[in-house]
Amino acid sequence: MKKVLVVDDEPSIVTLLTFNLEKEGYEVQSTDNGQTALDLALTNEFDFILLDLMLPKMDGMEVTRRLRQAQIETPIMMLTAKDDTIDRIVGIELGADDYLTKPFSPREVLARMKAIQRRLKPKQSKQLTNGAITLIPETKQVMVHQQFLILTKKEYALLFYFMTHLNQPIDRQTLLEEIWGTHFLGESRQVDIHVSHLRDKIEDDPKKPRYLKTVRGVGYQMVTSDE
Repeated sequence: MKKVLVVDDEPSIVTLLTFNLEKEGYEVQSTDNGQTALDLALTNEFDFILLDLMLPKMDGMEVTRRLRQAQIETPIMMLTAKDDTIDRIVGIELGADDYLTKPFSPREVLARMKAIQRRLKPKQSKQLTNGAITLIPETKQVMVHQQFLILTKKEYALLFYFMTHLNQPIDRQTLLEEIWGTHFLGESRQVDIHVSHLRDKIEDDPKKPRYLKTVRGVGYQMVTSDE
C-alpha cells in the first residue's frame, strides 16, 4: 500500500484529503506543522507528500529545501492559498514536483499525483566511486571492496555529501545544516559521532583513515584514493 504524508494546518483540508486518498487505497499520515513533517519525512518512507506552503514552526518551502538537501526524493506537491508566480517558481526550484492553489478538487489532487508518478521514471544508475568505495544513488547502496554495507540514513547522507565534495574541507556547521537541517553548532558532537561510525564501516583502519580525514580546526575532508 502506498503511503502519503499530508501536511496542512487546516483540519478540514486534512480530513478531505485523507478521506479521498484512503478511498483510493493510500495509507495516510498527517501533521499540521512543518517541523513534524520534516521529522516524519526524514525517518519514514513515503510515496508522496502533500505539503501546505504556510505552516506553523517551519514553512513548506523550508521543509522542501531540507528534504532535498538530505537526498529525500519523495515527490512533493505544494498546496497553498497563494496564487503567486514567484512562490510557484521558488517552490519548483527548491525541488517541489507540482504546485496546486486552494481551493482545489480532491479529484484534481489525485489526478496530478498519478501524472507525477507516471512522469518520474527511474533514473540511470550513476555510480560514485572513490578507491574501494562505490555508492549507487539510485538504490542508495554502498559497497567497499565489493561488499555491501549497511548504513543508517545519516551515515549514507554523510557519505553521499563527502563523495560529491571530494577533496573539499567541510566544517561541522555546514554538515549540521546540510545533513541535520540545523544551525545549532552545539549539536556538532553528533557530526563527530556519525563520522566515527562511518569510518568504522568504510575504512580498513578507522584509526588511520585513508579516505575520511580530519582537518584540524575545520572539520572533515574525503580525499581521493587510487586504491
